[in-house]
Amino acid sequence: MTKFSITIEIAAPRERVWQVMSDVERWHEWTASIKSVKRLGAGPFAVGTRVLIRQPKLPPAFWKVVAIEPGKSFTWISVSPGFRAIGYHAVESIPAGSRATLSIEFQGLFGGVFARMTKKITERYLGFEATGLKTRSENPAFRCS
Repeated sequence: MTKFSITIEIAAPRERVWQVMSDVERWHEWTASIKSVKRLGAGPFAVGTRVLIRQPKLPPAFWKVVAIEPGKSFTWISVSPGFRAIGYHAVESIPAGSRATLSIEFQGLFGGVFARMTKKITERYLGFEATGLKTRSENPAFRCS
């Protein structure tokens, strides 16, 4: 398997979930899968935005936003020797609030090998991120910047 995905329902409007999801520099506040996220450069979160992400038990990775549909989804890519990782984050409205989908796909010569080697941690981190996104988005005390 080279693609991992998780979907979670959130009792908050899509706009609220998008605010939390797209405020990438604050991810470390709500998910144990992230130690830090540093944006490289200024400006709005958009195609071309680059970030450096540090995660426990994984090497630091540079990610670049390659597609964005404001308020709904973004895709970013991290390239390493022999493979690349594609991360996809989306939120849609449902009657009870919203539904978020988070996924990561590994491609390239060593993509399948890396996916197999990191399967457990990748699945665990996606779970942390989905649960953290839900908790933060549903928390009325949290104010997005």
